[in-house]
Amino acid sequence: MFNRDRWFEIFETIKNNKLRTFLAGFTVALGILIFIVLFGFGNGLENTLKEYFKDDKFNTIFISGGRTSKPFGGYESNRRIELTNEDMTEISEKFDFFIEGITPRVTISSEVGYKLKSNNYTIRGVGPHHQYNEMTIMMFGRYLNEMDIMNKEKNIVIGRLIKQDLFGDETAIGKYLTGGGRSWKVVGVFQDDTGDNEERTIYAPYTTMQKILKNTDEVDQIILSYNESIGYDGALELERKLKTFLKNKKKIDPSDPRGIRLRSASKDLKENQDFSDALAYIILLVGIGTLLAGVIGISNIMVFVVKERTKEFGIRKAIGATPNSIIAMVLQEAIFITTISGYFGLFVGVGILSSLGDTLEKDYYITDPYVDLNTAITATIMLIIFGAIAGYIPARRASKIKPIIALNAK
Repeated sequence: MFNRDRWFEIFETIKNNKLRTFLAGFTVALGILIFIVLFGFGNGLENTLKEYFKDDKFNTIFISGGRTSKPFGGYESNRRIELTNEDMTEISEKFDFFIEGITPRVTISSEVGYKLKSNNYTIRGVGPHHQYNEMTIMMFGRYLNEMDIMNKEKNIVIGRLIKQDLFGDETAIGKYLTGGGRSWKVVGVFQDDTGDNEERTIYAPYTTMQKILKNTDEVDQIILSYNESIGYDGALELERKLKTFLKNKKKIDPSDPRGIRLRSASKDLKENQDFSDALAYIILLVGIGTLLAGVIGISNIMVFVVKERTKEFGIRKAIGATPNSIIAMVLQEAIFITTISGYFGLFVGVGILSSLGDTLEKDYYITDPYVDLNTAITATIMLIIFGAIAGYIPARRASKIKPIIALNAK
């Protein structure tokens, strides 16, 4: 029930004790502010990880050759291992049960132009399944298909920014680009959410690229996607079997870590997610510690407040005030100060996170830090509850003091 006189007394007490009220409120506001900012930074780090792995499907394994570090089977060390179309075909046949799709990747850099405009772009020779692995989004036209691969067509798919650079507002589909002394027909324009570099890439049939590169059947990488139902442990086992198969085929020492390199997107994600989770726990513990420091701070202040008002409580009891009314008055003041200060710290913390945006991304890998509204409100309510407890304990002790003792207190 609303008690006008009690609220008047609370505001009068706050007015007469500005410094004490400020210190109590500042302790609470600072505690919730630090908690919100730390929690927001943790979410910002998680956003960075999600952005980093948005470029590739999680069920993707990248295979590339390297240089051997150990002699084996009559071969010397430092031998360069090349992957070929045959390797890709054998992998596809041997691991058919696990593999959803497979594509090679052959990468070069070349000057490409249209009319009077030209620039240097990355050209990747790939197969149709590459669209799935890279999560490429088609804006206009189509992606590469099996006929392009079989007939070694000079059809290409260009990134959105290449279209802007060379064609401007002009339609790109069906037009021809020149590069490396050859003409390429644009059959599609794609976009990629991961950044400008990806959108300044050209995709061409890998068979055409191999023909241009002196009729070789070599590839820079083999990229495959596996059935997601095998799970993370199944992916690790598939990765191990792939490495064993290729090392046997290429005559590489089984213990050589450098001859064949495999990178699993899911493994990279899990390792970084584990790191992110550990960091989030640390941030949470520090945040909780900060809240506890705020609770301890306001507890100390409330103990001092109650002790300072002992004589006042004695007078109130002497003229008929009940112990419960004294507890309610102190409790109401503590809850009021904690609530106002807590939500002030909450709004300031959220405001700081909103103003930061992606300014910390470059130096600290924190992208768009934020805090979930439910988490923020829950933390604030918990602080208010603990603030109430902090006021209740000393108030209850003071309410039990006999009036004569309270009146004689110094």
